[in-house]
Amino acid sequence: MKLSIPQLIWEPTAEAVAAARVTGFIQTVNDRTGLALSSYDDLWTYSTEDIAGFWAAVAQYFDIRWHQPPASVLDDPTMPGTRWFPNATLNYAEHALRTPGGADENHLAVLSIREDGSQTELTLTELRSEVGAAQAGLRRLGVGPGDRVVALVPNTVHALIGFLATAALGAVWSSCSPDFGAGSILDRFIQVEPTVLIAVDGYRYGGKSFRTDETVRKLLDALPSLAGAVHIPELDTPTPTGMIGWNELTARRAAPEFTAVPFSAPLWILYSSGTTGLPKPIVHSVGGILLEHLKSLGLQWDIGPGDRFLWFTTTGWMMWNLLIGGLLVGSTVILYDGSPGYPDLTTLWRIVGDHRASVFGVSAAFVTACQKAGVDPSASISLDALRTIGSTGSPLDESGFDWLSGQVGRDVPIISFSGGTDLCTGIVGGAPIVPVWRGEISCRPLVPASSPTRPRVCH
Repeated sequence: MKLSIPQLIWEPTAEAVAAARVTGFIQTVNDRTGLALSSYDDLWTYSTEDIAGFWAAVAQYFDIRWHQPPASVLDDPTMPGTRWFPNATLNYAEHALRTPGGADENHLAVLSIREDGSQTELTLTELRSEVGAAQAGLRRLGVGPGDRVVALVPNTVHALIGFLATAALGAVWSSCSPDFGAGSILDRFIQVEPTVLIAVDGYRYGGKSFRTDETVRKLLDALPSLAGAVHIPELDTPTPTGMIGWNELTARRAAPEFTAVPFSAPLWILYSSGTTGLPKPIVHSVGGILLEHLKSLGLQWDIGPGDRFLWFTTTGWMMWNLLIGGLLVGSTVILYDGSPGYPDLTTLWRIVGDHRASVFGVSAAFVTACQKAGVDPSASISLDALRTIGSTGSPLDESGFDWLSGQVGRDVPIISFSGGTDLCTGIVGGAPIVPVWRGEISCRPLVPASSPTRPRVCH
């Protein structure tokens, strides 16, 4: 059988390799160990053969703020069953809200854009203030470490602020997109016995408004563990009986306080699809997600201060959790709420151009839709700030690579990325010092924090 050789369509320049954060990380590992790693493959092998040493280097490189330092990286090399960073305590929100190196406290942290074009901008200082106020409000409702806060919210600043306030308290976040049906939401939330519900009165999609008040009423009736509920008036409806408004929740200004929790404490709960019975709650730890997303976004995607990171997602998909992790590495996160096809398929491309996104992610299905519709964003939109484009959700075929390359140019790597809700990260993808081949996934990621075993080779 004749083997086909994939076509090389992008490879990093020597200057790009030297400037990549993963190159600096390789030097950190060499300095720590006395090794002479010189390539991505060398680093991957090290990440799978010296797991404790690798994650210690990640924690050092990204300057993890321990409240209580760990006694070790692993208390037992036998897996499963080992404890990661035993005795260590830390807080996720503290890392998301710290001032990144090379930036100041007034850099733009969040840009939230709605389908109608309205925008909300928050500097890091403003985001801290909003999170502190929401944290104080959740505390008044009785939320403490380990309690669950569930949210029926679109991809807006309310979702981000609510999550960070929850994490700052050492509590546990879980969200669903408001387009989910009441039954699907109940199947998820009823299993986690939440203390507080945060919910919108509706959402806008495709130029239309959709009310969720009936769904919210069903949730209030079916969740006996609730001590409070918060109303977000997306459609400007009055606050229902038994709820408080978002403005009341955040009325008292306060600086955020960061509750130290164990490395293994739960951070958020995601869910399986529910195709075989009830959706299965999947709990991710504070420390595991923090280190994994620093590694993934900082080293695999090369995102850092000065970048603007946009991935089209909803709050019911793990990519939302990865997107907001952009704060961990000091980037501006761009949130978009609405249809990617309204008023037409150039909407997201216009956001990329107008707001100079440097890393842009979509689904392969969106790429195919643009291709079939004859969309030509580069004809009228400047995409010169874009330096990496990502695709996930399903395989990106060769014609998708060709179309994207024609739009963004041969100097922009196209990263086909695949992962899972169970890991909340990628199991195959790319790296800034690894070439890209047409129709191919470029490489194995450095061993995921959620996985004790070696990932399989993808090609």
